[in-house]
Amino acid sequence: MSDDTQQRQIRVGETADGAPLKLPVIEVLTGRGFATGKSGSGKSNTASVIAEELLEAGYPLLIVDTDGEYYGLKEEYEMLHAGADEECDIQIGPEHAEQMATIALEENVPVILDVSGYLDSDVADELLREVARQLFVKEKKLKKPFLLVVEEVHEYIPEGGGVGETGNLLIKISKRGRKHGLGILGISQRPADVKKDFITQANWLVWHRLTWDNDTKVVGRIIDTEYSDLVSELDDGQAFVQTDWTETDVRKVQFRRKRTFDAGATPGLEDVERPELKSVSDALVGDLQQISERKDREQDRIQELETELEKKEKRIETLEDELSSARDVSSAARQMADALQNTETVQSQLPEGGGDLRRLHEEIADLEDERDELRARLADRDERIEALEGELEDRTNELERLRGENEQLREVVRERAARREEDSGGDGRGAENAGAESAGGDESEIVQAGGDAVEFGYMSDDDDRERDSSGGTDTDSSGSEEGVVIADEDRRIGEILETDLEDRLARACEGSQCSVETAEAIVELFARTGPLRTETVAARVDRSRVAVQSLVSELRTEGVLERAGERTYTLHENVRAELRSATPSE
Repeated sequence: MSDDTQQRQIRVGETADGAPLKLPVIEVLTGRGFATGKSGSGKSNTASVIAEELLEAGYPLLIVDTDGEYYGLKEEYEMLHAGADEECDIQIGPEHAEQMATIALEENVPVILDVSGYLDSDVADELLREVARQLFVKEKKLKKPFLLVVEEVHEYIPEGGGVGETGNLLIKISKRGRKHGLGILGISQRPADVKKDFITQANWLVWHRLTWDNDTKVVGRIIDTEYSDLVSELDDGQAFVQTDWTETDVRKVQFRRKRTFDAGATPGLEDVERPELKSVSDALVGDLQQISERKDREQDRIQELETELEKKEKRIETLEDELSSARDVSSAARQMADALQNTETVQSQLPEGGGDLRRLHEEIADLEDERDELRARLADRDERIEALEGELEDRTNELERLRGENEQLREVVRERAARREEDSGGDGRGAENAGAESAGGDESEIVQAGGDAVEFGYMSDDDDRERDSSGGTDTDSSGSEEGVVIADEDRRIGEILETDLEDRLARACEGSQCSVETAEAIVELFARTGPLRTETVAARVDRSRVAVQSLVSELRTEGVLERAGERTYTLHENVRAELRSATPSE
């Protein structure tokens, strides 16, 4: 990855003080983003503006369009519009998934994956799942910065309902895709309906206007309670932007209007002329068309065989009816002959009828043989298809497993090399040699965008302890220290205080999706140092500011913390009193 890519920024709007709002390209491409806002507040416009700037800078992306409103980007940019509608450049299905990922990642063609036109929701879901899977698998090798944008993300990773196979794959990308270069931007009208894990793990968030109580409560928990009311007062295009890569936690911004055709605008009385859209290469569409034609030929052949089988079965039914009628005639003849006791006459008339019976039997037997042969051919074809699909799935799973083990081994080598470097005095040779051993000397690593170092495995616990030991004592913004001295530092907060505080910490962690260990570490930090700002707390416990702010809000709700100033918090007076009474005097 070039230095220019790492340092490049895109301008998407202005802050409240008139300064330009710029987002770093590498953070957007490889990070975990979440944009939300009620209908008409500007969230889709914001996604389109980000897409325009990335396309303008030459970086491809893949947009999962659930409402058919992103094709307007083709007014200025050459993109592959794939889906089920005739207006798309190509009609595709799940069988095109691997080729779609290849086009996006290896041929650098931006893609609009339009799933709005599929009448069968299961087909649309399978298409998205297989395309996302192929992106994840290919990025393990390519490690190319690439952004996956998913509209209506709550439909795939709901907070209340069960998460299906597609949702679990999107969550996997949000957690593990980043180190391979695959980022994700989830968009939703209702943040309360989105699985909380996805929101709290995001390292950049955009909050447009929200008015429902359940949604504004989410804002209060993730940012701060004061923003619960402020977010409902935002104008169209305005938003609170929260990022992990800036010193300012929250900025109020105005996003610009997108330049390209607004295909998602609410229809009015006036006529709207659809603009001239850029077309993609005929060769590119031709490759995808070949896949469709091959599948169509297979389907036509199967249909042909089934039609032929149906005709044979109808012919058999007709012959069986004729045979039944002939038997009835023969039986009637025998009965009449017996009644007349004229056996000579009957015997002279039956041979011709007997020949018809034999002919019918033989024709039925031949048709039944042909029917059985057709059924056998269809069964063999189905078994062959199932065997090939099973073999492909087994090989894909085995490849993913081997790659995962290989990555784990690389991490172990890096950690051991780092420790050898520390033991040898830090001359740098150990880490350099470890990098050569683990990557073969030619594998480049993705620069991580935001987040904390321990979470992504780039800082060991020893490094963390060394930093804490050299960093001195944290203080609040005024420089005062009001901590409660704890005599025995080896004793956990939960062992010193009463059970009631442990229960409150557990409830706060459940509401914020943070661990109890993190909550205890934060309370202990406040107990030792006094009032602190959230960014200081996040740095000391090595967690993202978004996650820490969410936990701090829950701790305030449980009466463990209280506000000491603007974005500054301290232990609640009752908790400090409990600590003093529980701490033995020297």
